[in-house]
Amino acid sequence: MRLAELSERSGVSTATIKYYLREGLLAPGRRVSATTAEYDEGHLRRLRLVRALIQVGGVPVAKAREVLAHVDDDSLGRTIRLGAALWALPQGPEPEADDEDEDEAVSAARHEVDRLLEMLGWATARELGALSPVHRQLVVAVATLIRLGYPWKAELMAPYGDLMHQAAVRDLDFVETHPTEAERVETAVAAAILFQPVLKALHRLAQEEESARRYGL
Repeated sequence: MRLAELSERSGVSTATIKYYLREGLLAPGRRVSATTAEYDEGHLRRLRLVRALIQVGGVPVAKAREVLAHVDDDSLGRTIRLGAALWALPQGPEPEADDEDEDEAVSAARHEVDRLLEMLGWATARELGALSPVHRQLVVAVATLIRLGYPWKAELMAPYGDLMHQAAVRDLDFVETHPTEAERVETAVAAAILFQPVLKALHRLAQEEESARRYGL
């Protein structure tokens, strides 16, 4: 397809597509003349991912380029490739380095998170530990709860961990319906951006529904 058709099918303006090409977020098309290039379904799929990162996820262009570099690195195994791409996404706050050793809440949170991962049997998460920005984000969240007087112990978090594991199984089952490795990794990264609001909304709706069943309207 030509640039105009790519723009029409993707809903992205030609000017924006050209910008993505200049920034290295989209691979060049196949040259058919000095001024014309052909694009394929891979370009269309990549445009959707770029839009998810930048327009929905609010990911800066430089960070999006970093994420896509991991997505395209087929020298890595799927787990490492996907993990590197997801880790490159903007994460939440982390423990302040100056206070980490002195903050009792952070120390308590780290202990509870370690116990939680052991209870769940999540060996990879335990092995990666503080190397993972997601692990550090969980520690920060639990530390905040502790400071506010909500000491969430591992035993309280474990049932939620089990539910999240079921969600992860669903996620990867869906990812594996795509035929190529590139599509699988792209879909997993896009899902990390696009599905979070869906899960958050479903959680709140479920709370409303359960409250009405228990206590009435």
